[in-house]
Amino acid sequence: MRLALGLAAASVVLAGCVGTAGATLGTDNAAGQGETLTVFAAASLTETFTELADRFEEANPGVTVALNFAGSADLVTQIREGAPADVFAAADTTNMAKLSRDGLVDGSPAVFATNTLMIAVPADNPAGIATFADLAAPGVDVVVCAPQVPCGAALQALEAAAGVTLAPVSEENAVTDVLGKVTNGQADAGLVYVTDVASAGDAVLGIPVPEADQAVNEYPIAVVAGSEQARLGASFARFVTGATGRGVLRAAGFGAP
Repeated sequence: MRLALGLAAASVVLAGCVGTAGATLGTDNAAGQGETLTVFAAASLTETFTELADRFEEANPGVTVALNFAGSADLVTQIREGAPADVFAAADTTNMAKLSRDGLVDGSPAVFATNTLMIAVPADNPAGIATFADLAAPGVDVVVCAPQVPCGAALQALEAAAGVTLAPVSEENAVTDVLGKVTNGQADAGLVYVTDVASAGDAVLGIPVPEADQAVNEYPIAVVAGSEQARLGASFARFVTGATGRGVLRAAGFGAP
């Protein structure tokens, strides 16, 4: 059974006491038996990276992968504060660049996927949302990502492209929190990624925004500097950027780099 490192676990990580949360993964030429790889990944990668970790496990018996999912900005903060991450996968290049400037990334990050925003509304669409401009109408409760979060930065670009400024009732630190408020009926609409709408299935209705192609987020991955599992981390990064990773990401709705 795979255990993900949540916020509570992350606080333990920052305190320097980490268990072996995760699933047992195997070894390839870059991995030795009994090793643990800790991967910090953007919240929007939860489903795909969980699947990729399972596949990496099948291909490499004997290694444990601990997955920590959160907003990219939160993950940057955790790594800066000393969380022992081996690999970081962000939902934009801006947050990855912060670690690169701090000397906390080994080598050059590789972009492995792209994503764009889409409106998500409850399945019955009670507010009758049909366009991006409808989200700015009086009485519409819309939830978005905070500006420092990749999906929030993308929203700012989308607002500029569409010529519409929203007045959200809430700004969240992870796109999964935005989606959660929509599916729980706490909002009339939310701005999430197309992949989030796909993963939500019948729980939400997705409404495309024509200008979304002017606010594309690129997803980079890199090995964290100082990792004791640098070779294994590089192997996982190659797995993500390789044929298996591309297939899983494409099936989930991500765009190619």
